Parts: sequence; C-alpha cells; structure tokens
Amino acid sequence: MAVYWIIFGAIALASWIVSKSLESKFEKYSQVSLPLTGKQVAERMLLDYGITDVTVKCVKGHLTDHYNPQDKTLNLSESVYSAANVAAAAVAAHETGHALQHAVGYAPLRLRSALVPVVSVSSKWMSIILLVGMLLLQYTPLPLEIGVVLFGLTTLFSFVTLPVEVNASQRAVKWLEESGLTYGETTRMASSALHSAAYTYVVAALSSLATLLYYVFLLVGGRRS
Repeated sequence: MAVYWIIFGAIALASWIVSKSLESKFEKYSQVSLPLTGKQVAERMLLDYGITDVTVKCVKGHLTDHYNPQDKTLNLSESVYSAANVAAAAVAAHETGHALQHAVGYAPLRLRSALVPVVSVSSKWMSIILLVGMLLLQYTPLPLEIGVVLFGLTTLFSFVTLPVEVNASQRAVKWLEESGLTYGETTRMASSALHSAAYTYVVAALSSLATLLYYVFLLVGGRRS
C-alpha cells in the first residue's frame, strides 16, 4: 500500500506541474497577437471544412470552452471568443476540431458521447456506494464491487477521452498552419499550448486508474480476510 501512495503522490505532483505549465503558456501566448479572434478562427475553420450547421457561441467562465454535439454548438469562453492571440486561436481551433470529428463520425468521439449518460449516472452515486462498500466490506463485498464497477466506467471514460483530445489538437494545429493564420514560431506556440492541455488529460486518466486500483486492492484484501 505504501507503494500506491508513492505513485499517487507522484501523479498529484505531475498534475500540479502540468497545470502550472499550462497556465504559464496560455498567459504567455495570450500576449502574441493574431489577426483573427477566437470566434473568427472557429467560423473560418468550420467554413473551410464545409461545416455549416454548427453555431459559435460565447459562454461565461474561464476555460469553459467546449463543443456540444447534442445541439451542435461550439461554445467559447469570453477570454477566447473575442481575443485575437495565439492562445485563443489554439483553443478555438481545438474545439472546432471536435466539431470536425463529429461531422466525420470519428469513432472515439462517438464512443465517448455514448458513455456520457452512463458516466453521469455513475458519478452521481459512485462516491456514496464506495463509502458504504468500505464500511461494510468485512460483512459483504457486494457494495464495494458495485462501486468499483462504477468507478471503472469513469476511468474508461478518462482513457477514451485521450485520443479524442489529442486528435482534436492535431486537427487544430494542422489547420492553423495550412490556413496561414500561424506559421513558424506561432505554430510552435499553438502546438506547445495544446500539448500541455493534452497532458492534463493524461494525468487525469492515470490518477483515475491509480484510484481504481486502490479500490480493487481494498476489495481483494477484504475478500481474503
């Protein structure tokens, strides 16, 4: 169990480092101007790929950018929607990459979308069931077994998310360079920012896996005792 806590501590440290690096890069690249705002980047990229049924909207909050496949809206945070810089362009192009995935039927995105309602229900009850499971483990393993299955679904979702996010970033960088909006150093900046963002998903997936293994070890140990 001591080894587990060392691993979990290392993941927590990695998460903090990645988060700080991401914040630093986006702050730095927000100072590098480009001719188009985030909204204009998204609209132009959609147009270049012949996607006409997606609406670009501005939403409140920081880093609340997301693509909603249900209503086909590309939602950009205030700091991205109206900003004309490398960081905003990278985020806008990345989210537009998700819209492109949806348009072409990208398989990992379809799988992630199918898991959303299941994971939503799992996340709602998972913590309570796991707590009850640990309290009752010496009497019955069933509640913890159910909790492990539910947590396993959220872990699966984390890993399915990885190729979706990486692919969206690849599409974003490719379009930014091919469109001529970025070139040379500014393309490198956009790519660097999106790579750092992708690492947050990697760390989150590893953290979820480590936590899942912790509950599995508890379950196995409880069965043996």
